[in-house]
Amino acid sequence: MAGETVITIVGNLTADPETRTTQNGGTVCNFTIASTPRQYNSQSGQWEDGPALFLRCAAWRDLAAHCAQSLSKGMRVIAQGRLRQHSYQAQDGSNRIVIEMQVDEIGPSLRYATAQVTRADSQRATRPQPTGQRADSPATDPWAADRAAGGGATATDPWADADGEF
Repeated sequence: MAGETVITIVGNLTADPETRTTQNGGTVCNFTIASTPRQYNSQSGQWEDGPALFLRCAAWRDLAAHCAQSLSKGMRVIAQGRLRQHSYQAQDGSNRIVIEMQVDEIGPSLRYATAQVTRADSQRATRPQPTGQRADSPATDPWAADRAAGGGATATDPWADADGEF
């Protein structure tokens, strides 16, 4: 991702995500995030909304399916991704430029809500190894057996202290 414009945005979804399949069989999920800055006006003693930024977003492949299953209109999310610029000619003949974010990571904001996370193991088993992963790295999750035995931190958990607590 060298040389790409990577951004993080926090905001609310303006509508339910829309999923479609491309001509070559890829899955894409499109949605818009509205991010509105707020400032405290010390003269009036109130919070004031600034101009909203509406950013069109696209998530691909497994992430697209996860977005469609997990996100809905009004949900506050935190998204990280790369800005992409597309040019096209409109029906009236004018040239248009669109900027959208290709989402790499997204999740619910826990500032005003709670969430229950479910791991999508079925896709994980078929996913190819990331480029640059060491050949001697474990093929399976080294903590899976620990979680299966009780789900808590164990001696093999590098983030646990001596008492097995985080």
